[in-house]
Amino acid sequence: MTKKRNVVVKIGSALLANLELLTPRYGFLQRLLEDIAQLRSEGTNVILCSSGSVALGLRIIGETPESAGVSDKQAAAACGMPLLLNAYKQVGHEFGFEIAQVLLTLGDFEDHRRFLNTRNTVHRLLEAGVMPIVNENDTITTEEIRVGDNDRLAAKVAQMVGADDFVILTGVDGLYDRNPDEPGAQFIPEVEDVAPYMEATRGKSTLGTGGMETKLLAANMAQEAGVTTWIAQGDADRPVSSVLSGARRATKILPHPNPLSGWDSWIANRLQMAGSIVISDSIAAGLGRDRPIRREDIVSMTGDFTRGDVLHIYDSKGIERARGLSDFTSEELRVLTNNPDTGAERLLGYRTKGEVIRSANLVMLETRHLLWDAPEEIAGPN
Repeated sequence: MTKKRNVVVKIGSALLANLELLTPRYGFLQRLLEDIAQLRSEGTNVILCSSGSVALGLRIIGETPESAGVSDKQAAAACGMPLLLNAYKQVGHEFGFEIAQVLLTLGDFEDHRRFLNTRNTVHRLLEAGVMPIVNENDTITTEEIRVGDNDRLAAKVAQMVGADDFVILTGVDGLYDRNPDEPGAQFIPEVEDVAPYMEATRGKSTLGTGGMETKLLAANMAQEAGVTTWIAQGDADRPVSSVLSGARRATKILPHPNPLSGWDSWIANRLQMAGSIVISDSIAAGLGRDRPIRREDIVSMTGDFTRGDVLHIYDSKGIERARGLSDFTSEELRVLTNNPDTGAERLLGYRTKGEVIRSANLVMLETRHLLWDAPEEIAGPN
C-alpha cells in the first residue's frame, strides 16, 4: 500500500469528446495530463475515472447521442475505447508516464472479494508508477447489471483506494441552489450535507449518463469514506491542481469527521439494491450493532439475492434504517420466514443459528446517509 496522497479524478464525456464531431478534445487532454504529471512529480497518486468511450464510438457506428439505444452504446463503447486509450497514451507519453486500463462492472464493486481484488490491482499499478484509468465495461453491461454513471463509479474507486480527494470535473463551476441558468441562482462554495440540494439537481447532460444529482450521490458516498469531494469546471488551466490548491472556484463537499471503516463503508454505500426486508417496528426501534436480525424479526421481503449480498432494511413506514450482509439466499430466507415454527436446521439441511444478518455485518444509517426509497412491493406478502 502506498502512503502517498491519493486523488481520484472523474472526467465527464463532454470534456473529452467534441459535442458536434464526437472526436477527442486533445487540447483538454494536454492540459489535464500536464497538470497530472506535475502532481505526480510532487508525490501525488492520481487515478482517473474517465467517461468518453461511448461518445467517441458513436460516429464510427453512425449513431448520435439522441438516436443510440443500448446495443448501439455497447457497440460504440467497443469502438471508442481504443480511441480514448490511444489519446491518453499518446499525451501521457509526452509527459513521461504510463497508463493502464481498468474496466469494471457492477459486480466488481458489489462482491467484496472482487472489490478487494480490484483494489489490489489498482494499488499495484500505483506502486509501479502507472496511472490507472478506470471505466465501466460498457461493451458487456446491460441496464440490469451496470453501475449506470461514472460519478458513483468514481466515488466507489475513491472509497476503494482510500483517497484523500475526489475531484469531479464537469461543465459547470460547481453546485448551485437551483439550475445555474435560472436568474438568481446562487453558487454554493461548501457543503456539509448534500440532502437539501438533491431536489434542485435533477436532469442529465447530453453526452453523459448523469447530471448534478449523480454527482451529489457520489459525493455522499465519498463523505462516508472520509474523502473530500470537489465539483469544478473542467475546461481550465491546471484543471486538477488549481482546484486542490483553492486557486479557482469550486464546490467543496466536506468529508464526515468520523468516517466509516472500510468494511462498513462497503456495506453502506451501494450502487444497486440486491434485496430488501421490512422488520417489525419494535425491532427497528432498538436496532443496533449489538443485536443480529433474526427471521422472526422480518415482516416481508423482496428481491432475489445470494448469501453475502447486502440487504436494505426498512421499518413498517418504509423508512430505511440499516443495511447488512445476508447470511441466506432469498430462497432460503423465504423458506425460513414462511415456516416460523420449524427449526432452521431442519428446513435448510445444515447447521445454522438462523441469524439473517449478524450484528458485525449490520450498519445503521444515520442522518448523514442518503436513504433509498423502499421498493413498491416491499410491504406486500412474501
